[in-house]
Amino acid sequence: MSNNQIYLDYAATTPLDPEVFEAMKPYYLQQYANPASLHWMGQKAAQAVKQARQLLADAIGADSKELIFTSSATESNNLALKGLAWANKSKRNKILVSAVEHDCVLNTAKWLSKQGYEVGYLQVDEHGMIDLDHLKKSLSDDVLLVSVIHANNEIGTIQPIKEIGEMCHSVGALLHIDASQTFGKIPVNVEKLKVDLLTSSAHKIYGPKGVSFLYCRKGIKLSPLLHGGGQELNLRSSTSNVPGIVGFAKAIEIALAKQTTESKRIAKLRNQLQQKILENIPNSYLNGHPDHRLYNILNVRFDYIEGESLVMNLSQKGVAASTGSACSSPKLEPSHVLLAMGLKPAQAHGSLRLSLGRWTTQEEVEYAAQAVEEVVGRLREISPFKVKKD
Repeated sequence: MSNNQIYLDYAATTPLDPEVFEAMKPYYLQQYANPASLHWMGQKAAQAVKQARQLLADAIGADSKELIFTSSATESNNLALKGLAWANKSKRNKILVSAVEHDCVLNTAKWLSKQGYEVGYLQVDEHGMIDLDHLKKSLSDDVLLVSVIHANNEIGTIQPIKEIGEMCHSVGALLHIDASQTFGKIPVNVEKLKVDLLTSSAHKIYGPKGVSFLYCRKGIKLSPLLHGGGQELNLRSSTSNVPGIVGFAKAIEIALAKQTTESKRIAKLRNQLQQKILENIPNSYLNGHPDHRLYNILNVRFDYIEGESLVMNLSQKGVAASTGSACSSPKLEPSHVLLAMGLKPAQAHGSLRLSLGRWTTQEEVEYAAQAVEEVVGRLREISPFKVKKD
């Protein structure tokens, strides 16, 4: 193992910001009461949750009563799709999801299809951008919900959410977006984007794992996944995760303060990494949109090698990267995102995701680029897929 330890998997999860940790500590050690309790300590915890909810709601231009805290983006996405479907079954019966959604949305939609709901899948182009013409043809008066990932977690492509929202509303359909990768990195405003439900997650913005929220516009009916004490507007019963919620709010406060400077710095490093890899490694290609993508994600593919071998060999050099979504990385199937973009299975298997973050340095980028070049060269020498020369 190399002495270098370089983390380039920020899209999977981010380290906890020390300021966030300090903000959370009192609610583990001193103010640890249940916010549902009526005594003074419980009310202090309740006030902390209230303040955090308001700060997070303000960050997306929403009312604080429109936020439902959950344990994860997966739970929030499940609540959005299942909760809406169950509460509105007699009205509309069709749900549309894009072909490049996170597994938690695709698997939820698949499950709903077995419960009698009609599910349709929206096509994307070679950059992973939703085909708006296909969306227009797919929309009808029986569509209840369209669910679209704001920016793809594997390739970083950012979808034209405002246009999609306007198209959905023209037929009375609702729009849900998974903003786990975008919230805190780029401006996200529910009114400007024309969205009705939105998912976000703390651990993607240097906050704690185990806390997320679902924004649900006033007037939209949901059925709960969990039944119990009636917390979170009777939509998510469970004792509130006070330290996590406080940490989430602190994380977005820091993210918004750093958004402009951080995006410019990381984009510059990402572009340098991309240039070094594509210029120095033959038969390497960019996956995703060249312009409309998150500034911290780089997804590239290499002919004649497999991404799993590349990730393991990079790990031996101290570079942490991935082949795509961390939730799906143990699987050996090619990425459904890359296949939806038109890549062949062999091309999808040869892809690598490098995602940068708050503590990525110039030196780390240079080392990582060199490591990728060395590992790709070595793997190609032993690859059974390479073209034999005459």
